Amino acid sequence: MSFPHHRPRRLRTTPAMRRLTAEHRLAPADLILPAFIREGLSEPNPIASMPGVVQHTTDTLKRAAAEAVELGVGGIMLFGIPETRDAEGTASLDPDGVLNKAIRDVRAEVGDSLVVMSDVCLDEFTDHGHCGVLDSDGYVDNDATLKIYARMAVAQADAGAHVLGPSGMMDGQIGVIREALERAGHVNTAVLAYAAKYASAFYGPFREAVDSQLKGDRRTYQMDAANRREAVQEVELDLAEGADMVMVKPAMSYLDILADVADLSPVPVAAYQISGEYAMIEAAAANGWIDRRAAITESVLGIRRAGADMVLTYWASEIAGWLRES
Repeated sequence: MSFPHHRPRRLRTTPAMRRLTAEHRLAPADLILPAFIREGLSEPNPIASMPGVVQHTTDTLKRAAAEAVELGVGGIMLFGIPETRDAEGTASLDPDGVLNKAIRDVRAEVGDSLVVMSDVCLDEFTDHGHCGVLDSDGYVDNDATLKIYARMAVAQADAGAHVLGPSGMMDGQIGVIREALERAGHVNTAVLAYAAKYASAFYGPFREAVDSQLKGDRRTYQMDAANRREAVQEVELDLAEGADMVMVKPAMSYLDILADVADLSPVPVAAYQISGEYAMIEAAAANGWIDRRAAITESVLGIRRAGADMVLTYWASEIAGWLRES
């Protein structure tokens, strides 16, 4: 039997009916706020290509973290921008360096009320902008980079990070970091693996956000946008090495990958709604071409629907405020 016995529109008749029968919904606890702190700032510095997002000072970062707690946001992911860079990113290891200090400051501000996450990668700290150290031919040296990642991870765990986010896409990075954490006694520090991170044109505004020094691209270590099965391999390897959570990045152009990963993963799955995705919606809304709030909500709901348990989005606190209102 079909029409008129079957009328799917019966479950769409009123807002209350649609709420009742919704298959997926957003909650503040599912959201993670990425945040940038730049060494040497006396005032927050707006990021032109990401309207509404800033490079923070210590004080404004602490306020943003406290606001996230008040709104019920699940976590905050910290990125640090140092004043001085070198070929090996040594500022990343300084206990008093911009990122490690920011971790301590945010933990002092919010304690365990917010999951404090930090980026384990060298791209913000190197004078060449790559995610690892370079060999004599200018190629990113995987194994030499892993030795630095291990030290970075311990430094960030020492500073108080609840979760570490290795984002450099070096082979073996999760296993090396997990082993280093265990040796250092950080047995409860979790690792969120950027397991399927693609080389993407949509990272453009992020490079402004972290004042990237990169010339060229990262295609020798980030994944090729043409590949789908390879993402499964990357995730399975990270799981075998001890990842506590896995991530797909970017989100909106890779929802098929996200669905694949969600289907196979026994651990929570994150997706990162990246800077270019943010910038496109903001630009279209600023031109009056789309409804800003509706487009933001739909975009994040789509990421959740594809299988993300948690979403990193620059709108995390704003969305959480909307959810509180409603």
